[in-house]
Amino acid sequence: MDGVIIDSHPAHRQAWQTFLDSLGKRVTLKDLEFILDGRKRCEILRHFLGDISPEESITLGKKKDEFFREAALDLPLIPGVKTFLDSVRDQQISIGLATSASASRTHSTLRRLDLNRHFQVVVTGDDVERGKPDPAMYRMACQALGADPQHAVAIEDAVSGVVAAIGAGMKCVGVSRNGKRDQLRAAGAAEIIEDFLDFAPDRLDRIWS
Repeated sequence: MDGVIIDSHPAHRQAWQTFLDSLGKRVTLKDLEFILDGRKRCEILRHFLGDISPEESITLGKKKDEFFREAALDLPLIPGVKTFLDSVRDQQISIGLATSASASRTHSTLRRLDLNRHFQVVVTGDDVERGKPDPAMYRMACQALGADPQHAVAIEDAVSGVVAAIGAGMKCVGVSRNGKRDQLRAAGAAEIIEDFLDFAPDRLDRIWS
């Protein structure tokens, strides 16, 4: 979802920076690159704050989400993604969403953007014990869709997401608005796009073949 459907990375950086500042934890922009790699929120919290308890993770996670809501009042869609999703649905290709975001944020975002109807399956970070780069999230999405992973394509902007998709047996398209074209390619993305303005569903045929 983040970085593929919605252009939310600037808001995430701001929210995490403000949240960590409020705890007296100073971080650099380079440090914050970790939050953009498709990790679950609890994993990000442990990365910056150490071995915190599950209860602390929940409490701190809610506090961080408050900062995100303030920073993300009007998140834009990635250019062309709405037309792409409409075209895929019109061709009766099943679509699932596999995101490390929490279930509450994921579903509220989809409702606000009126995108619920596009996804037959939604898997969130709350549904799996281990987030990306572990392939469990993509395996669960494919199973729920009734899809053979070898006949499925993931679209990812995070290196850990590309690794997760390939680990699940899928092909992967990388979205490089984050400036990580080379890293996405090195991780195994079969094709790299900047956005969805010139990416029509028929290009998926070349990736599957």
